[in-house]
Amino acid sequence: MAGRIPQAFIDDLVARSDIVEVIGARVPLKKSGREYKACCPFHNEKSPSFWVSPDKQFYHCFGCSAHGTVIGFLMQYEKLDFLEAVADLAQRAGLELPREAAGERDASGGGLYELMAQAARYFAQNLSDHARARDYLAARGIDAPTAAKFALGYAMDSWNALLNRFGTQAEDRRRLQQAGLIIERDVRGGERAPGFYDRFRDRLMFPIRDSRGRVLAFGGRVIDQGEPKYLNSPETPLFHKGRELYGLYEARQAHVDFKRLMIVEGYMDVVRLHQAGITYAVATLGTATTQEHLNKVFRMTSELVFCFDGDRAGRQAAWRALENALPLARDGREFKFLFLPEGHDPDTLVAAEGREAFESRLKDALPLSEYLVQHLSAQVDREHVDGRAKLAALAAPLFARMPEGVYRELLADRLAAEIRMPAAKLREHLLGPGARREPTAARAGTEPPPSGRGRLNAGRGNLLSQAIRLLLQHPAAAAAVDPQASLDAVDQPGVAVLKELLTQAVNMTSPSTAMLLERWRGRPEYARLAELALAEPLVMETAAAGQELKMAVARIVHEYGPRRRVEELLRKDTEMGLNTQEKTELSALLQSSGRPRISS
Repeated sequence: MAGRIPQAFIDDLVARSDIVEVIGARVPLKKSGREYKACCPFHNEKSPSFWVSPDKQFYHCFGCSAHGTVIGFLMQYEKLDFLEAVADLAQRAGLELPREAAGERDASGGGLYELMAQAARYFAQNLSDHARARDYLAARGIDAPTAAKFALGYAMDSWNALLNRFGTQAEDRRRLQQAGLIIERDVRGGERAPGFYDRFRDRLMFPIRDSRGRVLAFGGRVIDQGEPKYLNSPETPLFHKGRELYGLYEARQAHVDFKRLMIVEGYMDVVRLHQAGITYAVATLGTATTQEHLNKVFRMTSELVFCFDGDRAGRQAAWRALENALPLARDGREFKFLFLPEGHDPDTLVAAEGREAFESRLKDALPLSEYLVQHLSAQVDREHVDGRAKLAALAAPLFARMPEGVYRELLADRLAAEIRMPAAKLREHLLGPGARREPTAARAGTEPPPSGRGRLNAGRGNLLSQAIRLLLQHPAAAAAVDPQASLDAVDQPGVAVLKELLTQAVNMTSPSTAMLLERWRGRPEYARLAELALAEPLVMETAAAGQELKMAVARIVHEYGPRRRVEELLRKDTEMGLNTQEKTELSALLQSSGRPRISS
């Protein structure tokens, strides 16, 4: 499955990646003994059946059977392919993706990455060559270093300038269309008019880059008058607007660690804020803030500020952001909402008052809890019982979307004060009968026990299954196996798997369950190995596992090795006789064991 990525790189990557940290940034995990639990992110459930093992670096859901390593989780949760998941973890771990892997990943984009890079350079050159575009930038207060930082460009006022530059051949035009840079002409009179035309014309161009700085798409802002004011690339094999944030690449270039990130609404807002020194600003791409956006943000910081214009449209956008944020609102995360004076957006306000004055407004940003209460309270008359009851009714569906925890409990207390009723009563109304103030351990029988006890364990299994199980659950135990205990002569189904696992574990530095299982990704044996890894441990400590594994291997060699084959052939010889090939085999086995050879 690793393709051209060296296995040593995968091993190192898995060893450096903490699965609890990666999953915990996306799913609210709670400590439970030596493991962590949560409601499964892959199916709807009320009681947690999703478990994460820091020892095994593995996750498993006992409800829907989702399971895997940290790489597998990113593939399943973020909808990434293998190479994308590896690249994501590599960046997080500070590792450079091997050149052959980077080439393979680029190839998966069908050469579109290089095409987009060429287009970005072309647009940037146009900006340098056209005074009209430069004058527009100057009028907007954007200086040359900032334009270069964001690789700003200009699409000429032409229907085919880009097409003529990069689309001379049919295959070139196909790739330009796939990248969203050109559009095929409409059907007219039942027949398609031949040819294509440029998507972006007479627009200031904003390249949208991924975390590695590769251009995925473009946003184009019309110069002077025209509609639409902003035009974005369509969805392409490279670009999915619900996942990307404009300016995040540039923000990461300016920061090693983020105290906060601020989401604004426009490309120009981001550019102007960065120029003013507010280099933690990013923007969504013509869409509401999605949970994928928020998950991406909370991998880097625990504080997020939504910054919106103070007009009606800005407040509507803020409320949509709040609704999308609720499922991710939990202890340790801060959502804040900053509303600017009417008539201003971040671009114009930072130009008018400068960085310090703009940042001083952050002190007045509303926490999510306060914004929620204020927004709902403005819709009712709290002086009357009817109005306060309506406030509770408006809040109920919002609370249902929030994960349990201290944050939700405190918000219930805040709302109870507004409604003027006992907090316990309101909590019961919002969260259902029997709602508790503090989350406690799940009731007996409502959640699976750690490590799969009572679920996957079906006894110790046969000798070979026990050996593989011990090895998967305690990979370091492989060091206890006598190198002279040869399994080569054992002709038994599954022994080849045990041999390969032993070799892999012995040759790893600090092996883990996840590292071993990643070696088997994409192979038929993977599902069964994952099941054995999740079964109830036969022993708890690695030292004891080493002794058990050593004895198990010795017994396998003794019971399934040459001695057993000799006994099978001798029994057959007594009962019905042997053919020439079997006689030769038996003679060789007897000779190797020092016993008299069989006569022919």
